[in-house]
Amino acid sequence: MKNNGFIGTCLMLAKGILHDRTLRRKMMTQLIIFLLVMVAVGNWVIDDWLRDGVVRFSIYWGVVGMYVLFILLMAFYDMLKVMRGE
Repeated sequence: MKNNGFIGTCLMLAKGILHDRTLRRKMMTQLIIFLLVMVAVGNWVIDDWLRDGVVRFSIYWGVVGMYVLFILLMAFYDMLKVMRGE
């Protein structure tokens, strides 16, 4: 099976990021900073807009929740790699 194009590039980037400890931790730091920005925007910038509709509120905070789960999975993967001794 040949991985050409966009999918192959994405897979190779993911493998590179996951195998390099410093790159993985820099990426996790950037993800956490972006999460803090998303929470701040949801609480103070677009709170009136989110308050107007239940669907908007649910979608926005649902996306934020999925993003949190992604970060937790990255942290769990990092913990397992450290425990394994890389």
